[in-house]
Amino acid sequence: MDIIRKQDNRFSSILLDAGLITKQQLETAQKQAQSTGQDIGTTLMKLGYITQEDMLQAIAEQLDIPYLDLENYEIDTKALQLVPSEIAYKYRVIPVFHIGNVLTLAMANPQDVTVIDKIRRLTKMEIEPAVATEAAILQAIEQHYGVVTTISETINEVIQTMEAEIEPEVSEKKMEENLRELAEDAPVVKLVNMILVQAIKEHASDIHIEPEEDSLRVRYRIDGILHEIFSPPKELQAAIISRIKILAEVDIAENRIPQDGRFRMKFENKEIDVRVSTLPTAYGENVVMRILDKSNIMLDLKDLGFTKDGHDTFTQMLANSYGIILVTGPTGSGKTTTLYAALNTINSIEKNIITVEDPIEYRLKLIRQSQVNPKAGLTFASGLRSILRQDPDVIMVGEIRDSETANIAIQAALTGHLVLSTLHTNDAAGALTRMNEMGVESFLLASATIGVLAQRLVRKICEKCKKPYQPDKLLLERIGITNPKKKLTFFRGEGCSACKNTGYRGRTGIYEILKVDDKIRELVLQDASSEKIRNVAITKGMRTLKQDGLLKCLQGITTIEEVMRVTNIA
Repeated sequence: MDIIRKQDNRFSSILLDAGLITKQQLETAQKQAQSTGQDIGTTLMKLGYITQEDMLQAIAEQLDIPYLDLENYEIDTKALQLVPSEIAYKYRVIPVFHIGNVLTLAMANPQDVTVIDKIRRLTKMEIEPAVATEAAILQAIEQHYGVVTTISETINEVIQTMEAEIEPEVSEKKMEENLRELAEDAPVVKLVNMILVQAIKEHASDIHIEPEEDSLRVRYRIDGILHEIFSPPKELQAAIISRIKILAEVDIAENRIPQDGRFRMKFENKEIDVRVSTLPTAYGENVVMRILDKSNIMLDLKDLGFTKDGHDTFTQMLANSYGIILVTGPTGSGKTTTLYAALNTINSIEKNIITVEDPIEYRLKLIRQSQVNPKAGLTFASGLRSILRQDPDVIMVGEIRDSETANIAIQAALTGHLVLSTLHTNDAAGALTRMNEMGVESFLLASATIGVLAQRLVRKICEKCKKPYQPDKLLLERIGITNPKKKLTFFRGEGCSACKNTGYRGRTGIYEILKVDDKIRELVLQDASSEKIRNVAITKGMRTLKQDGLLKCLQGITTIEEVMRVTNIA
């Protein structure tokens, strides 16, 4: 390092005084340094007299700045938010804490004033450098930012490969051949693999590859929220998307129409299914990959977040031998997982369970699962008709989308079959009026329906950084709590390395269970509004989505903000 060259005597004295080297070792190193032109510190390391840690500690003392052992150092998560991961990796630095307007930055080269100036301008804070090994900094970046630390090198490899292999002006056919060759080159394969592997490590449900006018953005959906991971250069767009299309076995040359495909990969002895969807946009093809990790699916209702009374009620509904149970909620609210867990609860060798799905997300033992294929004439309605000729006991219809499917499902429920299906409505009561609007006669709906489960997914508070607090009066009023009889304690996550500074880790469900009894049947027969059905159900003990969510807030499972977000509380 330059600092060693400028003050070799001071550096050497520090090592001698600390007893890390002898005078004889120093003399040997000085002679070799003179002949090679290297600084004394590097020479002492090469001779095996000192370690890199010894050298950096001596440099820290020489510069009168701290030396940090990052492996055993607790980094301030708020400081991490000041410097983006790609900047930290590029310059081999990591922010460790800040006091007032001074940010302490661990650096592999604390004398690099250019980097210090860049981060001063970026953070608008004064920078106080500290010394740490490059390996420790890279490890800390991966641990705290959740990024693959070799990604920059891989991007550089891809760019070099492109410059070498892509011809500037070629025919469309030749360009397709070039793209295919490039997409199968080692650097591109490595980069796409890294994007996939990191998403799996982060427990992401989706990967978004999004083209902009002058850039490309990669985002992961983690616990229902999209997070930007990194932005590769625009020139990598064609290579990355082509590689994904090859994996998904879709037409690499077609970029004018949407395409769907899928592929399977192994990661840490786990089978991972990846569904791929491409969509032409103004700046190129947008790609979304849905990650289906079979090992992560929860097939026990107890794992989904039901309260004890909610679990008991839903289990009792599943014990019926015929009738229809509807699960409702928006896309991504966990309806399919709930249906799979329900089927797993009642699955046995004595029952013939058949499903018609779009798509089949997970394979379940003992259950015959069929995939909708409209091009071949297999729709939910036609599939359901065929299932009825297969002597089923239990039928699961992935989604009721039209009048025909709704009526066949109701008829199946009335003729001795237990039918499970999903609808897109905002609450449980809305499912009954929605079925009515789809053309199901009120008297059939009233007779066939066992109950409706409405649900949402909320993020769970990270257990590593969970802290209690008393919410202010205004926040309590927004969620409908006025003049509480006692002081309420809620919880939130402060942000830590375990939750990537979000304060949340994992998700759970909040539920609204409407059990159809004689009073509710009477209202359905009268074509009552969903609001009236809902109000009567509440008087009979139904816990609403908001109430179930607030109960989980008081239990320290989630936050008020999460419940407000998913239940649309203004």
